Amino acid sequence: MFMCYRYSATSSRESYLAPEFLEIVTFSKCENASVDRLPKSIVQLAAPRTYRIPVFTEEFCRDFIEELENFEQSEAPKGRPNTMNNYGVLLNELGFDATFLTPLREAYLCPVASLLFSDCGGYTLDSHKAFVVKYALQQDLDLSYHYDNAEVTLNVSLGKDFTEGSLYFGDMRQVPISETECVEIGHKTTHGLLHRGQHMHGALPLTSGQRWNLIIWMRSSVVRNQLCPMCNKKPELVEGVGFADGFTREAPTPSANTESCVVI
Repeated sequence: MFMCYRYSATSSRESYLAPEFLEIVTFSKCENASVDRLPKSIVQLAAPRTYRIPVFTEEFCRDFIEELENFEQSEAPKGRPNTMNNYGVLLNELGFDATFLTPLREAYLCPVASLLFSDCGGYTLDSHKAFVVKYALQQDLDLSYHYDNAEVTLNVSLGKDFTEGSLYFGDMRQVPISETECVEIGHKTTHGLLHRGQHMHGALPLTSGQRWNLIIWMRSSVVRNQLCPMCNKKPELVEGVGFADGFTREAPTPSANTESCVVI
């Protein structure tokens, strides 16, 4: 039985979230919340508008990795996260969306993103793509410079023991790398890096051990229905399954559930 069922009840759901994260969410919902007076648990990093926040408990991260390793060793079919990562898990294939990821995005991450990234669709994040990536010796060691198919990204370091493999951030994707000075940012287990999806970044090589990261690409159909963030063109839609890439035929209100919408 996978962990998404183990943590499905509301009371259990909050038990896997770090107390400091719940305080951040509460602060973000306040009428007088402002980026000028953020809680100390939100650490603004050297890369512009990139934040480190506590997200999960250590126990949850250990349990999560144990479940992922069990799945990895099973004979179940496995879709890989994307064209850049050869090792990892697409979490929607394990049924994590309805009981884990959608409630996490709607009730907890959206209020924080609305505060920190109101100009990047933070108020209207109505879908996501979530996956776990694995870095290890003789497997994927690093990740080349890129931007995400997302309006806002959360990248949580789940563990295990590893050395090096820091992330590095440059400028937004419109700025050529020749004009960019990158900033290196290390991982902190149980904590997530929250940043704009169009912010160019990559991962330096791992030198020992293995590292698991949970990545949540959060998307706003209100934003991307106007312009595809990957090709800079008006999207031409075809029918898709589930959230797919987060486009809709009709832009919903911020609170709408897009699972029944037609997406690409």
